Amino acid sequence: MNENTLHPAWMDDELVKDIAPEKLDFLGKMFSEGHGKNQKEMMAFLMPMMKKAKQEKLTFTPQEMNAAIAAIKKHSSEDELQKIDQILNKAKGGGK
Repeated sequence: MNENTLHPAWMDDELVKDIAPEKLDFLGKMFSEGHGKNQKEMMAFLMPMMKKAKQEKLTFTPQEMNAAIAAIKKHSSEDELQKIDQILNKAKGGGK
């Protein structure tokens, strides 16, 4: 996980070129640590991660999140895309 020189292809995507490196590192860790979790595990995992981002004063604009999600999706397998969509749909549904 400390392979700073080896990072996912989506981090080099043109879509995320304007996002600060520390934000990309945080997202990279979040996605690598969340990889392989089912939907329920992923939702439980994301809440503390978002709290940690707040503690580290890492805030993401909607544009940054959309760009990162688009870049990640662009470099994901079909199986990963389905999981990402499920998580995003669940997150948008929130408490309803």
